[in-house]
Amino acid sequence: MRSAPPERATTLSAREIRTRLARRIRRSDLQVSSELLSGLVAYLDLLARWNRKINLTSLPLLDPTDETFDRLLVEPLIAAKHLPSLECSVIDIGSGGGSPGIPLKLARPGISLRMVESKTRKAAFLREAVRQLGLDRVVVETLRFEELLSQPGLHEAHDVATLRAVRIEARTMTTLQAFLKPGGQAFLFQSRSAESAVPQVLTMFSVEGVYPLVEAFGSQLAVLKKATLP
Repeated sequence: MRSAPPERATTLSAREIRTRLARRIRRSDLQVSSELLSGLVAYLDLLARWNRKINLTSLPLLDPTDETFDRLLVEPLIAAKHLPSLECSVIDIGSGGGSPGIPLKLARPGISLRMVESKTRKAAFLREAVRQLGLDRVVVETLRFEELLSQPGLHEAHDVATLRAVRIEARTMTTLQAFLKPGGQAFLFQSRSAESAVPQVLTMFSVEGVYPLVEAFGSQLAVLKKATLP
């Protein structure tokens, strides 16, 4: 696939986007470096370019709203604070337009990231984003995450699994836990508590915590911990 055209993809200048994003970040009591802010703006611009050809997100990108900034960028920044270490391994399921995976990687450059996206064109965008943003220790898998079960080297190989816009059901979580180390964590980006969202999987996971993300949208991060063998 050819790269997106170079012209600006939003009605706002990069400076205006940077200013508005910085304001949203401050509202969440976060502090970020100038370098990280630049990376997030570059990612959002790339996402907007490709979104004109591929449906990567339904959030407005031509004229980004507060929800656009908060959902795509601020929520992953908040979630990054809960990663178990600065160099953990993360598998992002159903990566789509790259959030939360890419913002997490920008915020914590030392992590290794595996993004799993079954749709070929979306996976092509993810690879281009990785290339243009200069991200290392990132792998993009173009297949359904259940198909990764055929790769024994990935079993119990990750510290964290992230899920957004993925239906949470027992079969999904059963497959997911195969990729997590004992004691590994599942990060669920949602608007409901972990207890009410996944009661049927608590035999393989325990609820470690439910943390608020963006108050205006009632979003939160449910962190589940994979059971360890006795």
